[in-house]
Amino acid sequence: MLNFLEKLELGVNYDELNSKQKELAKILLKEKIISEHKKILYLNNLFVWGKIDLTKNGDAYLLSTQTKKDLFIKAKDLNSALNNDLVFVKQKNHSNASVVLVLKRQSEFSIVLTQKLKGLIFGKCFNTGLLRQLKASQKSLKLLPVGTVLRINNENNEILEVLGHISDDLVDEKISMALFNKFEEFDKASLDEAKAYIFDILPSYYPNRKDFSSLAFCTIDPIHAKDYDDAIYFDEKENALYVAIADVSEYVSAFSALDNEALRRGFSIYFPHKSIPMLPRILSEGTCSLNPNENKLVLGFKIIFDSELNVQSEELFSAIINSKRRFNYDEVDEYLKNPIDLKECNYIYKLNKVTNKIRAKRLKNGFNFDTKELRLELNKEQEIINTYYESSTPSHSLIEECMLLANKAAAKRLQEVGIFRNHESPNYQKIAKMYEELQIIGIDFSPTNSLHENIIKIQQLADEIGLRSEVDKIIIRSFKKACYQHKNLGHFALGFELYTHFTSPIRRYSDLIVHRLLKSENEKMYNYLCEDIVNKANSISDLERSAQKVALDFIDRKFARFANKRIGYMFKAIIVNDEDKMSIAVLDDEIKGARVFLYNNCFPIFSNVIVQIIEVDLMSASIFAKVIKNV
Repeated sequence: MLNFLEKLELGVNYDELNSKQKELAKILLKEKIISEHKKILYLNNLFVWGKIDLTKNGDAYLLSTQTKKDLFIKAKDLNSALNNDLVFVKQKNHSNASVVLVLKRQSEFSIVLTQKLKGLIFGKCFNTGLLRQLKASQKSLKLLPVGTVLRINNENNEILEVLGHISDDLVDEKISMALFNKFEEFDKASLDEAKAYIFDILPSYYPNRKDFSSLAFCTIDPIHAKDYDDAIYFDEKENALYVAIADVSEYVSAFSALDNEALRRGFSIYFPHKSIPMLPRILSEGTCSLNPNENKLVLGFKIIFDSELNVQSEELFSAIINSKRRFNYDEVDEYLKNPIDLKECNYIYKLNKVTNKIRAKRLKNGFNFDTKELRLELNKEQEIINTYYESSTPSHSLIEECMLLANKAAAKRLQEVGIFRNHESPNYQKIAKMYEELQIIGIDFSPTNSLHENIIKIQQLADEIGLRSEVDKIIIRSFKKACYQHKNLGHFALGFELYTHFTSPIRRYSDLIVHRLLKSENEKMYNYLCEDIVNKANSISDLERSAQKVALDFIDRKFARFANKRIGYMFKAIIVNDEDKMSIAVLDDEIKGARVFLYNNCFPIFSNVIVQIIEVDLMSASIFAKVIKNV
């Protein structure tokens, strides 16, 4: 849709539109937002499209690339538009406008919390904090306890579902999912398709696939993983790495019910206690998953290295494998430290040495960041019982380098148009701001013309003062975000000229598209699969961000629950953000990683302090505290 709207500003030929764009064009013509002359569509004067940015008092601004400054929209002129909706407005003057058409809802639903005001029950919106009248009688609303969480229809405020009560720990998962319009259950059509593929895989059924079932493939994943996308095997004699990826495209056909459901979800969502898969579990954890000692269909690359570990050849293969062993990261780390006989999987020791050398070569152009993943452990009532940071280990690095090699090999085989994982270089203003921020914490140096050299130097200085992880976060913040696009722009952070995602089709829709493109038998099929690829790439990037937000929102809610039961308690914390309005600290005590907003702070960033919990807002999952002392 965005691509079509951008073209309207210069004029677009009606005959060149796809079916969905033609339907939209008819609506815009009827509303007199656009005009047609000799089959060329033009945007009429005074009409502007963009996204709604709602304020706390109910008014809004239109965020648009068409105007130099945001247009102001009074609450009475919103015409039912809600926050982040894509709309068309008509300008009243140079700064004011009114909504004439809602093009696309950010969500069909809103989540509200029932509240009592002057004897009446309203719904307070989680996203905006604004009160909404509910389409239900006050008599029935008063039967619900105040603080009930509801999912309502954005068109008419009708109650669709009672999610639970805000006081219940178990409601957090439902809130986080509903806030971002996510659902756990699959529709019947996609489930029926998934069940159709339950059968044993025999090599004789697939004469066109290579039979690699005798090769000692293995998987290496987190200890609690249930779906296994990738398996590896290393042939020491041939100096060849085999990266085999679950061939999900064999079971999920383009434009099928399963495919539509996977595209709607885009990504699997990972909570501390469970996952919400992109594909039905019967596929993601069963038919497609590379479980040990089971024949599985795969698509992969055989990558042969020369004696200097330069890639000599990359052969795409369609095959059957039978994973001989399922490892987890912790045990592989232990074996790499204290080797034992892994029998047919002993090649892991040699492969580790190979990937270490490949990694060292890659980092001459790319970057190595000391990132730590926050992990939560919950009990059956979904209360926090433990938190810890998980750092990258040798086993993580081994698998990462194998996957990077396969992703690069896949990107090379894509045509000019496809799905690429791009990461553009940062702009000068952000880098200059980063240098200023680093000077404040004592990292001062003379920049050269090479950004790569500068960042390496910054990381070395950060190591010397024991702030590597914190400084790496500042560096990453100055970078642009990686995203999916239909044309290749390279990957700055990895130092790659070409890159895509190929290795996780069970949990990422982008990889499923890449698999189909690699398997397309001719250019006609390739182009067919690339239909509407621009919008798909944009949609997948949006879905990636929303999947991440769901998981982060849930974690914030768990921390808010923990803090709400500890009002007045004191904790060790680290100042991580010092802004004019309100500083932010992160707990670094028995519980780690919880963000707290500070009412008072006179200490610089990265100071170790003692904070006292003062207030908690369960609705916004916000914790407020005050600094007691600097330690």
